[in-house]
Amino acid sequence: MGEANTRAPVAKLGIGLVALATAGLLLAVIERYGFFGDELYFLAAGRRLDVSYADQGPLVPAIARLMDLIAPGSLFAVRLPSVLASAGIVLLAGLLAREFGGTRGAQTLSALAAASSLFLLSQGHLLATATIDSVLWVLITWLLVRWVRTRAAGTPNDVLLFAAGCVTAVDMQVKWLIPAFWVCVALAVLACGPRRMLINPMLLTGAFLVGVSMVPSLVWQAEHGWPQRAMSEIIGTDEAAARGPLLFTPEALKLAGVLGVPLLCYGVWRLFRAERLRPYRFLAPAAILLFVFFVIASGRPYYVVGMFPVLAAAGSAELLRDKVYPLGRWAIGVLAVVAVWSSVVLLPWRPAAEIEPVHGPEDAAEKLTLNGQFGWQDLMNSTANAYHRLTPDERKTAVLVTDSYTRAAAFDEFGAQHGLPAVYSPGRGFGYFGPPPDSAKTVLYIGGTAPALRAACNRVEPLGKSESRLGLPGETTDVPIWRCAELREPWSKLWPDLMTL
Repeated sequence: MGEANTRAPVAKLGIGLVALATAGLLLAVIERYGFFGDELYFLAAGRRLDVSYADQGPLVPAIARLMDLIAPGSLFAVRLPSVLASAGIVLLAGLLAREFGGTRGAQTLSALAAASSLFLLSQGHLLATATIDSVLWVLITWLLVRWVRTRAAGTPNDVLLFAAGCVTAVDMQVKWLIPAFWVCVALAVLACGPRRMLINPMLLTGAFLVGVSMVPSLVWQAEHGWPQRAMSEIIGTDEAAARGPLLFTPEALKLAGVLGVPLLCYGVWRLFRAERLRPYRFLAPAAILLFVFFVIASGRPYYVVGMFPVLAAAGSAELLRDKVYPLGRWAIGVLAVVAVWSSVVLLPWRPAAEIEPVHGPEDAAEKLTLNGQFGWQDLMNSTANAYHRLTPDERKTAVLVTDSYTRAAAFDEFGAQHGLPAVYSPGRGFGYFGPPPDSAKTVLYIGGTAPALRAACNRVEPLGKSESRLGLPGETTDVPIWRCAELREPWSKLWPDLMTL
């Protein structure tokens, strides 16, 4: 037990250098291309701040709004919080290895595993709910591990458990995934200990704080028919159709990267086997339960990445402490070199002229993040050309409507620069921002099909199509533009039937 409670000195230089290098690399590509569709949506939602949204909590839109107020229109400013969060994940990964008693080398190796994860390389420079959610997960695991270590040393710092509750309250304003973590941790603690964690007054106080903080959001959800629950069901159905349960684990592990996968797998094994890690044993079954939960719930693979750093940290600490696996340490050394190399070459360095356009739906799925940053200005130009084909009288009462929430967010961000009117969308969370005014008699509809539009308008006429070499088919390229007039009913009556998640 004493060995489990002994911490190595902090590898300040090693961890700090890895975290700084991670931030530096992500900053180097932060403005490489353009806004991703979800980032535009966060900006649009931030202009309409509320206590909850149909598809997320208010924290990320609030962050986007704050950064846009500081530096209006700046891609760098909007993405900077995500870069800082990514560097925070790397730093916490190293500190987790320290809590497990890892050497300086183990702390640096753990930080490097987090920095070279495919998740961080693909998402770390974009403002995304997953990035903000993940750093909060890692912070919560660090607080729990630190509490267990102080308890094992005979000087429990129960404030850490209250802090974990506070961070959970913040995370609930991003996504509603963290309760799954706590349920799995509770079940694992009941099986492996330390069971007193679950009745600790500071943890219970933190849980009460989480409940209180969720009241405004729950009231909003109840008033709007619980759209987040409906969103979860839709995501589960879509994920189950796109990927069978057998593919969840390999796709999730792929996000851990070439160095992270062996370290976290080794960490799980050593958490079960190593006597010095017995106080932390609950982490291994908690991680397994979390995988099982999201497989059953048809969750997305990145939902579990917040657990990777703590497992890889345990693996790093044990690997560099054991004397019986020299070959394994040499292999990890080779993988560390590969990880450093991949951390550089896998980032989006290529000029736009060298990027291949999307060919077909399967290709679009693979290139979603990259190609989703292109085509917005072509969409603006095509729509502006169609808008100016309307008569002066039509333009006086015209609005834009689009079936895509990200496309609507793009018009919300860039439309005024092209002289375009206000935009509305019945898609996803944008539909809850409200319908067009009933005085809007002419609609420039971007996307959709003529038969679908005739359910709302008596007159439907094609005005053009948006095309772009790069971008996503159906989102920024190959998008029809229609004139829709003679509404069958006022927008206030049509809107509820048009709204989709």
